[in-house]
Amino acid sequence: MGSLVEKARAVQNLFLELEEEAKTFHQEGGMGCLSGCGFCCSNPKVPASPLEFLPLAFDLESKGIADEVAKQLALEEEPGSCVVYRKLSEDGKKGFCGNYAQRGLICRLFAASARRNQKSGKKELITCKPLKEERAQAFRKVTEKINDSMDVPIAAHWYTRLADIDDHLNQLYPINQAILLALELVLTYRFYTQEEERTAL
Repeated sequence: MGSLVEKARAVQNLFLELEEEAKTFHQEGGMGCLSGCGFCCSNPKVPASPLEFLPLAFDLESKGIADEVAKQLALEEEPGSCVVYRKLSEDGKKGFCGNYAQRGLICRLFAASARRNQKSGKKELITCKPLKEERAQAFRKVTEKINDSMDVPIAAHWYTRLADIDDHLNQLYPINQAILLALELVLTYRFYTQEEERTAL
């Protein structure tokens, strides 16, 4: 695939496809994330790739804050929780995404996809402890349904589709490092494209 912009568009198109599948699954299964829960978002070790955060990086760049956010992330001594996550509780377990429209693939797959158990071959919903505990009965029903006839996005399929866009940029890092790398790519890209435009004048 060509330029960084084209790759970001391809990622966005992939997200739109997934959104349709996830919407259908949520309507049939009723197992979306708990409202106001930030249990996963507060975890600094969430694995993500620069590729899935290219749309976010371009969005922050268009708002004129990409450089500021990149500097903030570069100063982190220890990986922190996602830079766009907005905490509403001291322990960080309550909150919301500050840029939900541009969230990464990992965020989109959680509670909306399944993986296959390597031993049993059965599908397992990818979700968290709070959701399993608070909606235990619904969780059991959905688990039965996805192993019967209910369609569910399979996480591995979407990761393969993402890798097809650019396998090199699909390497996994702690989430803030992945976002920082995406921002650096976009800022460098913008610098050189603007330089070319100035030279052409």
